[in-house]
Formats: sequence, C-alpha cells, structure tokens
Amino acid sequence: MAGASALPFISEAQSQSPYEKLELSSQPINNTPKKPVTVITIGAGARGNIYGDYAIDYPKHLDIVSVAEPIPFRNDYYAQKHNIPAAKRFSTWEDVFKIPKFADAVIISTPDNLHYEPCMAALKAGYDVLLEKPISPSEKECRDILHLTQKTGRIVAVCHVLRYSPYFIQLRNLIQSGAIGQLASIQHFEPIEHTHMAHSYVRGNWKNSKESTPIILAKSCHDLDIIKWMIGKKSTHIQAFGNLMWFKEENAPAGSTSRCTDGCAVEKTCPYSAIRIYYEERQRQYAFDLPEDKSKHGEYIMNYLRTGPYGKCVYRVDNDQCDHYVTNMQFEDGVTASFSMEAFTPWGDRRTRIMGSMGYIEGDMNKFTIYDFRTKESKTIDAATANVANYKNEGHGGGDYRLVNDWIQAVSQQKPSLLSSTIEASIESHVMGFKAEESRKTNTVQSIDV
Repeated sequence: MAGASALPFISEAQSQSPYEKLELSSQPINNTPKKPVTVITIGAGARGNIYGDYAIDYPKHLDIVSVAEPIPFRNDYYAQKHNIPAAKRFSTWEDVFKIPKFADAVIISTPDNLHYEPCMAALKAGYDVLLEKPISPSEKECRDILHLTQKTGRIVAVCHVLRYSPYFIQLRNLIQSGAIGQLASIQHFEPIEHTHMAHSYVRGNWKNSKESTPIILAKSCHDLDIIKWMIGKKSTHIQAFGNLMWFKEENAPAGSTSRCTDGCAVEKTCPYSAIRIYYEERQRQYAFDLPEDKSKHGEYIMNYLRTGPYGKCVYRVDNDQCDHYVTNMQFEDGVTASFSMEAFTPWGDRRTRIMGSMGYIEGDMNKFTIYDFRTKESKTIDAATANVANYKNEGHGGGDYRLVNDWIQAVSQQKPSLLSSTIEASIESHVMGFKAEESRKTNTVQSIDV
C-alpha cells in the first residue's frame, strides 16, 4: 500500500521522532557571515524593534546603521539602542533615499499603507529588503513590487514568519513526505483573542480597512500563506463570508460612555475595559511609547486613555473590520481548505486539522497529534521538545528570528533561494486575500490567477 511506512515513529523497525530529522532553517544561527549585514530600519514601531533586536542579540550577523521614524520618541529610543549617529537618523523614509546607498539592505516596518513607496525606492537604489506583511493593501502595488524585484535582481523577503516556525515546518514536512497518505483537506483556525481584536482592529491602527488593510490581509495573510505553503499546490478558487457583528454602537450597553475613563457605568464588568486592560493589567505596553521612568507609567497610561484611541469605548469607534471571517479554498488536484478567523476567543494560538488518505494530524502550535489509520496508533509531539537551537527571541513560534537569520544569510551570500518567503513565493497568498475580500463583498466565488 502506498505510503504504508511513512510514519517512522510508530513503525516496529524504528522509534525515531520526526523531530530528529527536522530541518528548521536553511542557515543555522551559528553560520556567521563574513561581515555583519548593514541595515536601515524604516519604521521603528513594534515590528521594527523585534527585527532590529536581532542586531543586539547577534551583532556579528546584523548591524543597524540608520533609522527613519517620524515619531521623535521612537526615533530617539531606536537610535540610542543601536548607537546610530545623528547623521543617519531621519524623520521620513524619503530622506533615506536622498543620499547615495550606504547600507546593504532595508527593513520596512511602516504602517501597511506605507510599504509600497519606500520599498520601490529601496529597490531602485539597489537595496535588498525585509518587508513586513502585507506587501501592500493594493494588489496592483504588490505586483509592481514583484516586477521591480525581478527587474533589479534584488532580494525581497516578506515577513511571513510562520513559514520559519519549527511547528509549521514539521507539519509541512509530514504532509509533503506522504506521512498521512494523499492530502485531501485542511481546516485552519486563527483565534485572534478578544482583547487583541479590540486593541488592533477596533481601537488600533488597523481599525478601518479603508485607511489600513482589510483584516483578511492585515491579520490573516499569515494564515492564507501557511495553508498554501503546507499544501504546496496552486490555489484555484476562493469564497469568503464575514462581517462586523459586535463592535458597533447599537450594541453599546446602557450606561456606557464614549471613553472608559468618562465614568462608564459598566466599565468594571466590561471585557474590553481599557482601564483594566492597559492600566491595571498593563497589557500591550509597546503601544504607549512609555518613558524609561517606570514610576510614571501609570500616570502616563491614564492620561493617554483620556485622549488617545486606546481609551475609546469599543462600541463607539470608526471601525469597520470584520470580527468573524470564513473562507473556503480549492487547490490543484482537488485539495480543499477552510479557514476561519474569529475575534471572540479567550486565547490566540492557531489550530490546524489536516486530513489525508492514510492519517490525520491535529495541532495547536504547542503540540500536535498524528493518527495512523493503518496501525490505529497515534502519537503526540510537544513542539517545545523539538531538537533545535534556541534563539533569544521565539516570537511567532520561533519564526521571527529564524526569518531574520535566513534573510541575513540570503543577503550576505546573495542567494534568495535560502529564503522560503521571497516575494515570488509570497505573492500568491496575497492575491488569495484580495480575492477573498472581493468574494465577501460580492457574494461570489473568485478565481485566483497569479
């Protein structure tokens, strides 16, 4: 029977864990480049700091030599952290490209609608690029960046960090090796977590799809990409449904006010209380650009909640992002997939079910269980026991730093093949997202053409 010995850990002849032959990264962290890759960071927010911190943890690999950031506090903080001289600190991305090329590459971690122009400018100036996802809110702009990348021969890595997570790498390896026979279908679930939804997509930077990016791309292009990457076949059709059900004024409870700090009668029991989330529990502190003196943090946060967007009532914001979203997808050879993005969950780790002709896999990013229909046996693998070198940052299941590492190796060796998320590899999942949103708005099944 085809594939009958594809699960070595339940074979009588072998007891090897599948993790023992796991290939996590094309370039392990101890493969130090001949010299550090020099980089300009454009956008010194949360993601710019995460990628930039690699230079602090591994200075022989990466050297941040310049920053462009319009918010003075962030610019100062980033420049101090990386010892950037005044002459290489800029307020806008345009200033970077007014002088001749002075680094190897650029990290672009600006807001979504500010990805396109600096990326195009960087490519024209001869820089390689690490580009935060989504590539752009516009399909045309995504394709323009792809075409210019190919024309210039530069390297553009898209930050689809889940491709670099040991957990998802192993799931893909099992599928592609035939461990569960012929792949039939995948069910994938992204639980956003209710306070994360309120923070980012109701009160925060991505609250309005027209001013930023539709949530299927802003939040879930990771997931469309990982589904497509694990399947390893071309997508052909997509259909989507979703809407904004809860976070709107008609659902505001009696006694609520425009801000949580305005004497709201239900603030103490509201699951989205800004006072509880940000002041009492001190969640998501990166959003506040807090001063170094921690004794002033409480006062600073409360003042911000009285005036800034994160203090607004979640039912009285100019938001339009869907709070639940489902898609159905068809791939070549009849493989199907479904994806559900949900705001109303108490946790945020993704869940995945994979169905094959000879077996089944179910996982939650912490562990996964493989069932073999032939032997009627199963085994659960804890992702924390993976036989891998530990990075100092394990964000996105270990994907954040592994992405940066592979990008550094690709740039230093000028080998884009060392990356799994080049723009050429990542463009299809973005087109899937654009077509999903078109399907949702028009109630149609959309063909995917890349």
